[in-house]
This record gives sequence, structure tokens and C-alpha cells, in this order.
Amino acid sequence: MENFKYPVETIITFQTVPTKFGIGASMELSYEVKKRNAQKILLLIDKNLEENNPYVKDILDDLAKHNIKCDTYNNIHIEPTDKFFIKVVNDTKSNNFDLYVTIGGGSTIDTAKVVSLMHTFGGDLFDYINKPIGRAVSLKGPIKPVIAIPTTAGTGAESTPTAVMDVIDLKVKTGISYQEIRPVCALIDPLLTISMNKYVTASTGMDVAIHALESYTNKPYDTRPKVDDPSKRPAYIGCNIISDLWCEKAIEIVGKYLRRAFSNPYDLEARWHMMLASSFAGIGFGNAGLHIPHSMAYPIAGLVKKYKPSGYNASESMVPHGISVCLTAPAAFKLTAKVWPAKHKKAAKLLGEDVDNLIDLEGALKLSEAVAKLMKDIEIPNGLSALGYTKEDIPLIVKGTLKQERLLAGTPFEVTNEMLSFVAQESMTLW
Repeated sequence: MENFKYPVETIITFQTVPTKFGIGASMELSYEVKKRNAQKILLLIDKNLEENNPYVKDILDDLAKHNIKCDTYNNIHIEPTDKFFIKVVNDTKSNNFDLYVTIGGGSTIDTAKVVSLMHTFGGDLFDYINKPIGRAVSLKGPIKPVIAIPTTAGTGAESTPTAVMDVIDLKVKTGISYQEIRPVCALIDPLLTISMNKYVTASTGMDVAIHALESYTNKPYDTRPKVDDPSKRPAYIGCNIISDLWCEKAIEIVGKYLRRAFSNPYDLEARWHMMLASSFAGIGFGNAGLHIPHSMAYPIAGLVKKYKPSGYNASESMVPHGISVCLTAPAAFKLTAKVWPAKHKKAAKLLGEDVDNLIDLEGALKLSEAVAKLMKDIEIPNGLSALGYTKEDIPLIVKGTLKQERLLAGTPFEVTNEMLSFVAQESMTLW
């Protein structure tokens, strides 16, 4: 008699990055570099941080003190594009680097992941971009190691298996996703975030919130088809008992501390907790995955024409990732609340809503209100219309969203054009 084969997934995979967290953690970079016996090191760092952040200067001085020499690439593009990634790869490919160090926000960390990936395996960038936009070929092994030092409390890029980019010719945002591109070490130091202005704090903080909330309300791992080969199991497996622990704590921290970090950059307690929440959310979604808000964020960012955000040194139109992901979240959570009412109700409570005396569905719908309140309090733009979008743009936004198959797979129901059109329409103005 044949062994019974489960039709759905039964295995929870959990991966994260060896991490040092706390004030001063960044000053252990020299130790981490030396113990890896690297001979050729590429440092990818935002030029503004290199020149103006005193804590970053301390890190670089400590490298020099320990006679650690790095080639430096500091011309980092905020919200990077495919063409930018290709440029950095080509600019740095002549040296046979064996270690990559990255200091900066998500854009800088993602750049390091992609550069290491391309230097390790070669080929064309679209070989690695997610389907259906790219080919997403299987990797033959790990990339060359990346050590990440984040300077924003938002993306969680130091702990995730993804790198995000705008594909310019297609006017869409997408990504690369492999377990092998996670950094080998993360040094997370809350002091490095003090230089963030309030608008960057708001955007990156909302990215933390939506990462955690989307992962928490994701399609469960054990409702997905079982893979016939472990190598085919996706990086994002769906929500599970392990990822939920990280997401719940991240949501709770955001509810308590994001408004404080926004109001006062020198509130070190708030900065410490938001840095922690960013990492927790990164661990959560880096295993469970995301769904509608992030899927819609990619075309929202890719199609923008004239919007330039406050607080960002942007020479061209762009939408910061944290803004693009949160604008559709209130409407999206109205839909997912009906599938996961108890979870949505708990998430609303973690964000500070009084839901104890409400039935599950009533409490679940409070999550949308809680997210919108938080966004308003930290001066997030009031909906898609604030970015210059109109109802006439909805079909293009929906079309771009449907290309995000890897992310939409996490939605806890079958997604339709009509649903996405509803979310876009509801997100034009939020309050």
C-alpha cells in the first residue's frame, strides 16, 4: 500500500539572518569582517550617510583603525531601478569581491544583494526577476556573503530574501526573491536612525506596519498545494504559528511607538523599538509573505508621473515604498477581514483600538480604521489622489497589480479585477 500523500503543504520553513541588535551593534562590523577572512570587500553606502551621519563615520573610522580596506560605491539610487542595478553591477564587476558590506536603507541593502547575486552567477538581470516579468531561474548555490547595517526602521531588508526594483520600460515595480540572497549577518543599531527626518520616519514606519499586517493576514501555509520538490518551495510560504509571533509583536510596537518616533527624532526609546519592529516584521514577512497592498504598491510606484515626496532628496518623480504600500491597506483589509475576522480584530487591538466588546467581524473592520488613523497622524498623503492619480488610472494600476503573482499568491482568497478596482477606488481619498 502506498504511503498517503498530503495534497496540501505540511512543512513550515523558517529562516532568518544571524543578528546583533542594540546601541553600538554597528561598531562590531570590523569584527564580523575580520572573522570572515575577506580579501576583497565592496562597501555599498549612501553618499549622504557617508558624509553626514556621525555614527556612520565612526563605523568607517573603525574599519580604517583595523586596517580593513574596502572599495566604496556610494552613488545609491533611492527606490532603485533595473537599469541602476545593471549599472552598479557593471561598474564593480572588474574586481573579484568575496564580501559585500552595505550601510543604508532598503534601497542600499537591496542593491548589495543584487550586485552579489550577479557577481556570483552572472547572466542577465531578468534571469532572476520574479515571474512573469522575469524568468526566476533556480540558483545553483549561495551568493557571495553580504553583511547588512540598516539605517532606517522600515524595510527589514537586512533579514529578507528579496530585493525590489522599478522596471523602467514596463513602468512596474517588481523584485527578486531567493532564500540564498539573505545577508549572512545583520548589525542593527538604533542610533543610526536618528538622522531620519519625520517624513522618512513616517514612510518607513508604515512599511513596518504593513509588512507585519499583510504577513499576519496571509494565506495559511497549510492551505497551499504541497510542493513535489523541496527546491520548488517558495521563499514566502504563508502565515504560520512561527511568523505570527514576530508579526504580532511588530504590530504592537508600531501602535505604541511610531507616532512618538515621528514626532521626535531624538526619542531614543521610540527609535529603539521601531528598529526592533522593523526587524521583527522583516522576519515575519520574509517567511510568510505579503499580499494585496504590496502587490498594488508596485504599479502605484511605477506609474507615478509628477509626485515628489516631502523629506526626500528626489530629483525625479517617485513614491517612497512605505507610502505606496500603505495607501491601499485600509481598503484591502476591509476585504481580508471577512476571511480572517478574529485575526484582524486582534491586529486592530494591537494597534490600540478598543475592540473587546465587539463581535469578531465588527472588531476586524476596525483594523482599517486603525491603519488610516495612524497614517493621518503621521502625515501620510491622503490617498492615491494626493499622488496625482485619478479614476482613469485604475485599470493600469489593476493591470500592474495582476503581474505580481508571487505576492498575490498570499491573498487569502482568489483575487479578481473587480476586487482590485474596488480597493483602488476606495483608496483615492482616505479621510
